Amino acid sequence: MKISLRNSTVADLEVFFHNQTDEEANFMAAFTSEDPNNKNAYIKKWTRLLTVDSVHMQSILLDHVVVGCVVKFVMGGDSDITYALNKALWGKGITSKAVKLFLEIERTRPLYGRVANDNYGSQHILEKTGFKKIGKNTDFANARGKEIEEYIYRLDD
Repeated sequence: MKISLRNSTVADLEVFFHNQTDEEANFMAAFTSEDPNNKNAYIKKWTRLLTVDSVHMQSILLDHVVVGCVVKFVMGGDSDITYALNKALWGKGITSKAVKLFLEIERTRPLYGRVANDNYGSQHILEKTGFKKIGKNTDFANARGKEIEEYIYRLDD
């Protein structure tokens, strides 16, 4: 099982869209778009983001097949990381390995990660890749339809 990254393309957005429409994946991500099933809005937004200099999007490949993504973006002046993987592949260490590879090429520091307080898998990924929990916040989570607590992580090295 070979895990690698490459620059994301418009064609990859189909896979990313499919991944985020999974109900459990959307629930765990929590801070999602209002309508995760609006494919046109998703493709339009992410096609534009592929051309934005402050966004660095890499596709996760498993044996040369696109299965997810790792993205650095800027929100509120801070550089943040997000990632998503096909749910059928969760729990196999693929995302942790992909994030490690991503951090070798994306050198922006500090880099922040934000995660729902009950998303233990994502918390583990951040901690395993060197992020430290630095705080918490309450914000509205579209996927939950209410405000929830999120943990804020930071990577400085």
